[in-house]
Amino acid sequence: MTGHVDSGDFGLLSPQWAGSDVASATSDAAVLLAILDVEVALVEAWQGLGLAPENAAATVRSALDGAGIEGPGIDVSALAAQSRAGGNPIIPLVKRLREAVAKGDEKVATWVHRGATSQDVLDTALMLVAHRTLALIEADLEAVATSLAALAESHRSTLMVSRTLTQHGVPSTFGLKAAGWLDGVVAAAVRLREARAGLPVQWGGAGGTLASFAVIAGPGTGLRIADALADSLGLAPSTPWQTQRAPVTILGDALAQASGALGKIAVDVLASARPELGELGEPSEAGRGGSSAMPQKQNPVLSVLIHSSAQRAPGLAAELHRSAVAVDERPDGAWHSEWSALRELLRFVGGASELAAELAAGLVVHPEAMRRNLELSGPLVVGERLMIELAPLLGRERLQELVSAVVADPERDLFGLLRAEPALAELGEGRLAAMLDPAGYVGESDAIIDRVLARHAEFAAREGQ
Repeated sequence: MTGHVDSGDFGLLSPQWAGSDVASATSDAAVLLAILDVEVALVEAWQGLGLAPENAAATVRSALDGAGIEGPGIDVSALAAQSRAGGNPIIPLVKRLREAVAKGDEKVATWVHRGATSQDVLDTALMLVAHRTLALIEADLEAVATSLAALAESHRSTLMVSRTLTQHGVPSTFGLKAAGWLDGVVAAAVRLREARAGLPVQWGGAGGTLASFAVIAGPGTGLRIADALADSLGLAPSTPWQTQRAPVTILGDALAQASGALGKIAVDVLASARPELGELGEPSEAGRGGSSAMPQKQNPVLSVLIHSSAQRAPGLAAELHRSAVAVDERPDGAWHSEWSALRELLRFVGGASELAAELAAGLVVHPEAMRRNLELSGPLVVGERLMIELAPLLGRERLQELVSAVVADPERDLFGLLRAEPALAELGEGRLAAMLDPAGYVGESDAIIDRVLARHAEFAAREGQ
């Protein structure tokens, strides 16, 4: 098939985020709008200091009004191509913006991008894009947490087996598993909230000295401009961090943590949704999860995509750390490689959080399958308890012999073998039967669930303030 192919980035090979809200929030159009927001805010800051004409900000906005991302005659595809000449999109964009503003007022045009350098605008714009995108991610994580809290509460007594190194461990409950998921999501959401609150303006001028602003309007002007931008854009005030990239790596690490918390849910659902286990199932939706070759299949595609996002996130966060090793006062390539890694990380985590909100809200739980799988190990599932309580009476070696006999032949009756041991005669049948009941060996699951739910309630309360 030949012909024209639209060069827009729609996520054809990234179903993890394609078509999601985060796709729009991180698109080239969204980045361009953030850049223009920074440029307008800079003119406003100069006007606020009484240096730019009183109508400066209004004139710049007028040049953009009604045109959306096409204003002032800006074609995003063409701008992207032109950015190769200078290594970033700010250089060709500022030229077009000044030309558009000059049509309304040439004096105002001189205040467009006044004193700034490309990195100031692009770094600040990317922080603004991240700030807006994190709002979407946080909302999804809050929805995930709310659904998990409900699962933890309603299934606190739903017995299942814990699995360690793929094998049956000790009895547990699905409520405790959901509480574990919840704890991870809440911790990640708290960290993302803190990262979002700390996203800073990056403003340093050509070499991080703010010298241009001091020349234009006197000492201290650069920092006052930076503070005004922070206030206008809803970002944190800061000193220049052109080659001190901690704000980016802190954000990347928080995003990777969120991806890991969601990925943990996904891999547990994927394992439990296998037909031979059948303990969990994804919410169904017409047309989702089908196979192109096997019509009988219903693939757990939500979990698959969340899991794949979790596979990508750590590498992208690591890329941000590599980019943080930035030479001199403006890096020779490290900065440039950071942009796409940050955007992809926002996209993968944002896409995963949106999918996880749907998964958690509609997760199908099969308690009968959980109980059936638990019973596959019979009384051996409480082997740890028997070793703790019976070994002092029976001897560790003798108890191990009895357990091994049942492992070798599951048809053998462990209860009967234990009752026949003279050293255990004083226990009584009722006491021994209680020891073998998996429901009696879930430890402090309820207390753990309560503690996690309390942390979630505190988190939700802070969010509501």
